[in-house]
Amino acid sequence: MSHRILSARPATESERPTFKPLQGRSIVRAQALQQMQAIGRDVRAALKRPIRANIDFSGPWPHVGHLFLRDMLLGEDPHRLRFLMNRILELTPMLTWAVIAMGAARPLKLREGASSLAAFSAAAPNYDERRYAMGLYRRTAAPICFTISTLVANALWLGLPFDDHTSNRNILYEALRLLPPSWNILRNASPEYPVLDDRIKANDDILLLPLLSHRDPGLWDDPNAFRPERWDRLDPEDHLGYLPFGHVSERCWGRHMVMPLAEAMLDIVRDSNLVVDPHQRKAHVRLTGLLGVSQVSLVRKRG
Repeated sequence: MSHRILSARPATESERPTFKPLQGRSIVRAQALQQMQAIGRDVRAALKRPIRANIDFSGPWPHVGHLFLRDMLLGEDPHRLRFLMNRILELTPMLTWAVIAMGAARPLKLREGASSLAAFSAAAPNYDERRYAMGLYRRTAAPICFTISTLVANALWLGLPFDDHTSNRNILYEALRLLPPSWNILRNASPEYPVLDDRIKANDDILLLPLLSHRDPGLWDDPNAFRPERWDRLDPEDHLGYLPFGHVSERCWGRHMVMPLAEAMLDIVRDSNLVVDPHQRKAHVRLTGLLGVSQVSLVRKRG
């Protein structure tokens, strides 16, 4: 049924959180694609650069991973732009827009090495356009930093220490199954849906829950267990009910950035002799925004 609902029609702009209207202006597909291509270039450039030695990944996750990604991808951007990645702005949209309004007051000057994404804000000709461009900068870059650091934190909590023979990719696929950052998919009422099932009425909005389909015992063996090895024989692109990046009809555009960056971060963790703090026995997962463990404390393994 989930497959049929998501195949029935494309998502509208209000149903796609990253590119819903901004400041009352629709973000057309061409503009959204332009933004994603820019951050994609920044990701590819960052992955080509050697990662500095002796990175300290100990401390509270996902915060540690978030700062690493911000500096890796956007480290040469003006402070006004990089501050838009601050997690404190998640508290309220009013705070976010207050910071953007102050940051847009003066033109932006870019130094060598600034991100491709930052160029859109620097090219804005006036205050209103700069404010809009900075809003797009946050809309595009923040989900990359937030989602990947949350995904890695989830993997660390669910599975660390990892078996030496288990691939990073399998670890991440399994973390995406048990704690999918995008744990719900909204579809507003639409005439296509009552045709699919007479229990759906014409004015019914629909909330699909990958959080549930990812744990459905009819679709998974031992569904509540963290078993990365299951992905040796499963295909994440077409396994029924597996929707960490949305439905096949409209996958998340950022998914090709998520996996390489998350794998690179897991490599650092696995090479650093880090473990979850033995004193941490519980972790909170809030059903708001991204579905992730609020804090995982990593420490150096003793002995």
